[in-house]
Amino acid sequence: MRANIIRKQGNVLHGELVQIIEPSPLRIEPRIADPDQSGGADLQFLPYEEQLTVKAGIIEDSLRRIAKLDDVPDIRVTPAPKQWEYRSRAEFQIDHENGRVGYFAPYSHRVVDVEESPILTPEVQVLLTALRDDVAAGIVPVGAKEYRAVAGDTAHVLEATATSRSKMVQTTVNGIPYQYTAECFFQANIPVATQLVKSVLRIANIARTAPGIAIDLYCGVGLFSVPLAKVFPRVIGVENHQAAATFAKENVATSGKKNARFVAAPVERWIAGDRSPLGKVALLVFDPPRTGAGTQVIDGIARMKPAHIAAVSCDPATFARDLRGLLDAGYALRTLEAFDMFPQTHHVELVAHLERIEA
Repeated sequence: MRANIIRKQGNVLHGELVQIIEPSPLRIEPRIADPDQSGGADLQFLPYEEQLTVKAGIIEDSLRRIAKLDDVPDIRVTPAPKQWEYRSRAEFQIDHENGRVGYFAPYSHRVVDVEESPILTPEVQVLLTALRDDVAAGIVPVGAKEYRAVAGDTAHVLEATATSRSKMVQTTVNGIPYQYTAECFFQANIPVATQLVKSVLRIANIARTAPGIAIDLYCGVGLFSVPLAKVFPRVIGVENHQAAATFAKENVATSGKKNARFVAAPVERWIAGDRSPLGKVALLVFDPPRTGAGTQVIDGIARMKPAHIAAVSCDPATFARDLRGLLDAGYALRTLEAFDMFPQTHHVELVAHLERIEA
């Protein structure tokens, strides 16, 4: 294989394929011939079972190299129910000068024209087609260069990301309806999101035997907060995005519970304060962005001394870094589950159960 090095990140070189000299015996014909049009489907040249093996290897490498684990558990990545047509939300870029609608090419702001994207659900594909038709007809404002598309249970939303009044969506996960506007973050693969919720609830059912409340950091619109409110006497959610925090409160109320409180604030700022008046914490859940929680948040979690932690992550490297901090703070890794949230890509979702070890 020949590749061009396109950037350096620390000791890691990133490249793009130029030529396949001798294909691997595992290589299959990719469904999307042009990788720039794939929406990040960088593993589509592998059979699906091999993709899961690769992802397990990425996790194991991060645990050894970054988390410094001597005894790395065997990792099995739970497959997604659908290998294609799974993504129920997406962002599309527009190049008005050249009439292109699609995705940014990797590591650039060059818009790649995309007519069909097989990672999208059929509903979102319809929205992409509608946007392309509108651009071709000249009815999309030139200033609108990015659109978001979200398919909920019934309503489907296509709107410019700069819109001042985002539209409402409702999505059901594990039997619970969640309302939010399209500007709020919500998991894009709903069947796998259901698996995530069940995984966190398995940890919650163990933690409920410990005294104290539940805390949900980076809670979003309450994906975990709502079911946690049915398990614990009190739940506190912390979310930086004001609209999402408001929806979290409303979603808990819709479920019939009144024992949850939500704080609209950066997690780093909230956790830096004195949280001792909250009393004991039976379970702390945190699901940070791809950059991870970071040292400040991990140190804050350690100060709160929750009996159990459910660590959710979409990036094995930053997860391993945060995990190392919790292990050094007196926690033991009890279980680690992996879920294929984004088939055909290198991304993988993790849920870890950590328990505090008393001195």
